[in-house]
Amino acid sequence: MPGYRTQQRLWKVVGYILLGFFALIFLAPLVVMIVSSLKADELQLLREMGTIRAFIPTRPSLQNYFDVFHRMPFQRFFLNSVIIVSSIVLLGLFVNSLIAFALARLRWRGRGFILSLIIALIIIPFEGIAVPLLLEVNRFGWLDSYHVQIIPFIAHPFSIFLFYQFFIGIPRDFDEAALVDGAGYFRIYSQLIVPLSRPVFATVAILQFKEYWDAFLWPLMVTRGFEYRPLTVGMQAFFGQWPREWGDIMAFASMTSLPVLLLFLAFQRWFIQSVASTGVKG
Repeated sequence: MPGYRTQQRLWKVVGYILLGFFALIFLAPLVVMIVSSLKADELQLLREMGTIRAFIPTRPSLQNYFDVFHRMPFQRFFLNSVIIVSSIVLLGLFVNSLIAFALARLRWRGRGFILSLIIALIIIPFEGIAVPLLLEVNRFGWLDSYHVQIIPFIAHPFSIFLFYQFFIGIPRDFDEAALVDGAGYFRIYSQLIVPLSRPVFATVAILQFKEYWDAFLWPLMVTRGFEYRPLTVGMQAFFGQWPREWGDIMAFASMTSLPVLLLFLAFQRWFIQSVASTGVKG
């Protein structure tokens, strides 16, 4: 027994070392980005890049952040991203969870076919439908607007599938008891299923927020000026400006990345709980 416990401790130490190593690999670029954004001296930044001093904020300054606001309408880009992504996430949570509820909790003809179709849609890359979708929205006169960046992405096959996987794990006895008490299906959804499904709601919100906060191809295709462009397209325009100041670029990238990081930190407990429960049921 003592030998077995020693072996277990050894494997645990090895596991922690590996986790620390991979965490370092993932965090290193983020740290370099933030530290570089605090270096106002461009020559110093380039000279220290690729060395250990790239991780050390020598003489930190916020000048690069002020330069970003001076050179580009960052506030406008940020507001556009917030409007677009929050609309997609909030409407998507309602629409996708309602579709998943109908698939998981109700019995109706064609349910299996619709579920198979949704699963099939998950594997189709957006790039495969981007051009036909662009032609369609152009015919509607939607280009250069908020709704062209919101409406096509409210229904999300992968989000529907995540909700479905979680909903089928909730005992049907709850539904039957609620029906006996006179509750309708929408009341069962809103007052029973939704409160029990907070982890999957948080997970879908995080995944959708990250996906559409980082979206680049579609906003680039459907916007023409700065008025409706989100941060990602704004950053591409900022990167193309001359002179190309890497400290300013790192400051722009840091401010663009911060909301996703804060959202994950705020909801990580629900995210982990949802992933764990889905894994147990799967």
